[in-house]
Amino acid sequence: MEERKKKILQAIVEEYINTAEPVSSGSIVKKYGLGLSSATIRNEMANLEKVGYLEKPHTSSGRVPSPKGYRLYVDELLNDQNISIDEIRYIQSKLETKVNEIEELTKIATSTLSEITHYTTVAVGPKKGMQNIEEIKFVLLGTRMLMAVILTDSGLIKETIIKFDEDITNEQVDMLNFIFGNKLKGKPLEEIDKPLEEYIFSHMNYSVKVIKPILEQLNKTINYDNEIYLEGANKAFDLPEFKSLDVAKNFINVIDQKEIVADLLNTGFANDINVYIGNENENEKLKDFSIVTFRHMYKNKEIGTIGIIGPTRMNYSKVISVMKYISKKLNGE
Repeated sequence: MEERKKKILQAIVEEYINTAEPVSSGSIVKKYGLGLSSATIRNEMANLEKVGYLEKPHTSSGRVPSPKGYRLYVDELLNDQNISIDEIRYIQSKLETKVNEIEELTKIATSTLSEITHYTTVAVGPKKGMQNIEEIKFVLLGTRMLMAVILTDSGLIKETIIKFDEDITNEQVDMLNFIFGNKLKGKPLEEIDKPLEEYIFSHMNYSVKVIKPILEQLNKTINYDNEIYLEGANKAFDLPEFKSLDVAKNFINVIDQKEIVADLLNTGFANDINVYIGNENENEKLKDFSIVTFRHMYKNKEIGTIGIIGPTRMNYSKVISVMKYISKKLNGE
């Protein structure tokens, strides 16, 4: 595309993001100082519409960006340094909060992103196959109750309580700690499988009533769907797009269904910011929305994915700039 057309498209996208109103050639001349006449801009807008970068709403003489126009803008035209000194300081102060668990850091990053961008943010922890067991410990809470604590190399902590039909002793707990610790340290979370069960049964002379509940509860805890964190859902309803009942209903349906949210967050590539605009989302319910995600790292370990769900008229420049800075801070840069 010619440079002149790109500058006009960039101006139209940014004006539409700011106003939510179809953009006229006159407003571009007045606000963006491109050194072009209103007639020239009008002709170029017509050309951009012909090749699918702009659309013309029926009730207006102005134009709005199409998904194709947004895509070109995101890929080639936006400013990814659109973050103020005050926003940088605010992010730094929030992320420097001392946390005991990685989940806390994820929640803080998710809420900070929502506060600065004013969009709905969601986050999910890392897939269990990406985490290795750093330590597994059993603690006796009573004659028939045990607490298991699993620590992964990403800093994720999982805890569960196991109840028994018969008494267990401190000696049995010591043996459980020894065998599970030796067998599982450094292994992926999903390693508690059938061969491990057979190994434990062959090395421990305890009742099946002791071993079976432990293995069942550990598997249940490890395979439990990652918790999804949601921040700023109410912010969506301040946007003009959500005056449409269909858009509002689709948005509520999406954030209510955890499997949809988890699927959209677990696409894309690590270390990249991934942008999905309108119909680029496979799920039909997401056709009116854009999704921007990044997989965040902590000390070079992937600890989950954070994303923003908003209208296609999203302030991509602000969102991507803030995401890049938060990603950099989380990884200790």
